Amino acid sequence: MASSNLRVVTLNFWGTEAPLDRRIALAIKQLAELEPDVVCMQEVKPHGAETTAHALANALGMHAHYARASSWNAGERGMATAGEEGLAVLTRARLLEQHALALPSHNALDDSRILLSAHVVTAGGGIWVHTTHLNYRLDDGLSREAQVTAIDAAIRARGRENTDAPQILCGDFNATPDSDEIRFMRGLTTLANRRTHFQDAWLRVHGIEPGLTWSSENELTRPLRSLDIDRRIDYVFVTSRKKDGRGTIHDCRVALTERDAGICASDHYAVVADIQVVANS
Repeated sequence: MASSNLRVVTLNFWGTEAPLDRRIALAIKQLAELEPDVVCMQEVKPHGAETTAHALANALGMHAHYARASSWNAGERGMATAGEEGLAVLTRARLLEQHALALPSHNALDDSRILLSAHVVTAGGGIWVHTTHLNYRLDDGLSREAQVTAIDAAIRARGRENTDAPQILCGDFNATPDSDEIRFMRGLTTLANRRTHFQDAWLRVHGIEPGLTWSSENELTRPLRSLDIDRRIDYVFVTSRKKDGRGTIHDCRVALTERDAGICASDHYAVVADIQVVANS
């Protein structure tokens, strides 16, 4: 906790798809090497007595904070068994508070979507870290637009003045950098009569380099290749940099690309970013 930077990872863990034990082991190994302060997870599902997020947290010596996003009964969604799925934030430090917000959708057939917000203790004081998972269909742009404007409103309500701490938003946005929903996040277009600005951590560090997180090189993407492959759809966003240096993005990388006999930890690659949370002296 002495570091002036907070290391954050975002990871869509792909539920409990096989080979789950190998995928969990791969994720634990690579996350341990990264030594993150916070891990934001999507597609978290029950596993044993708890969830896949708890399995990772327990092995990494972290705390798992889980919120259910959707649930279904047997027979619904064409599935033979009941189930649920949600989001999680893993932290090394204690949590000050946690909230889950339901997000709007224009697609009545889609799963519920939420924003999970965790107020995390850092060397620079309390920092709000948020994780989300937006509608996935290629023609769900209207839903994603409504979702990012709702997320922006929720984050603004927690303080966007220069004296406020920076905030971090992670997740699987299911949208490429040139989409209206991501351009809105970066302050490049108007949605619902709103404007905002977040830093795209990857773009800050690497510019227009692809930074693919949904990649044809990952064999686990094969079942869903109708959704278009070779896209950057997983992001770490940070509110605007403060005059005192807080919110500066010092590094950003694609992570969890290691394979075990050709299998990755998930069908998505992760993104890791180092973000300054302590004011310059």
